[in-house]
Amino acid sequence: MNNSKQPSNTSSATSSSTTLSREDLPHEQERRGILVIISSPSGAGKTTLARRLLSEFNEQLEFSVSFTTRPMRVGEVDGRDYYFVSPEQFALMIERGEFAEHAKVHGNFYGTSRATVEKALANGVDVVFDVDWQGGESLSAQWPNDALMIFIVPPSLPTLESRLRRRATDSPEVIERRLRVALSELAHHTTYQHVVVNDDLDVAYGQLRAIYENRREQCKDCEAGTSVSQLVTDDARLHAERLVALTE
Repeated sequence: MNNSKQPSNTSSATSSSTTLSREDLPHEQERRGILVIISSPSGAGKTTLARRLLSEFNEQLEFSVSFTTRPMRVGEVDGRDYYFVSPEQFALMIERGEFAEHAKVHGNFYGTSRATVEKALANGVDVVFDVDWQGGESLSAQWPNDALMIFIVPPSLPTLESRLRRRATDSPEVIERRLRVALSELAHHTTYQHVVVNDDLDVAYGQLRAIYENRREQCKDCEAGTSVSQLVTDDARLHAERLVALTE
């Protein structure tokens, strides 16, 4: 009689043991997402570089679509480039605490959804943020261990001015205001981990790509990758400091 019950008891015990052991087995810590924060003065090329990074790494990267009160430009799509909302809607979102960061730039408000950031980090998704220095510093302050901060600078001040003036989407008054603000924004490169000079787009993108991949793979022992990223940043930071000196 005892023998007839043995298989049933053994099966039950084995099943229970198996369930417990699966729950108790050590497992790898789930990977958190990376906040790839790309900032630059207006006209330095952060959006072009960010879009290119997204295009190449579209299976692991998402674009953080910000909310803004500024008018939609020709060719832009609501929900893809920005979520375009009224000043009243934006103010209501601020009251509700829905933004991880928000700032007034060139007379318009821009903000990043807090829920979007938290969800991405929890799900291990890397997110690209195309934001100004105010947004970048705010995001980094809230998620310092998850932020990869990259500042893009132009090759020269005349080049920056030329790029801004070639924008057919902005009025001359807006361009002048953007130029004044852009010159003042250069000084904020010091709060970013990495700096890239956007003189040649392909070269600048290659540097941005290397910085992102180095961080993603956590290649701290990879001498070549680390040294390349550091040399790029060191040289670019010296260049940025020279540009800032020219504005003083």
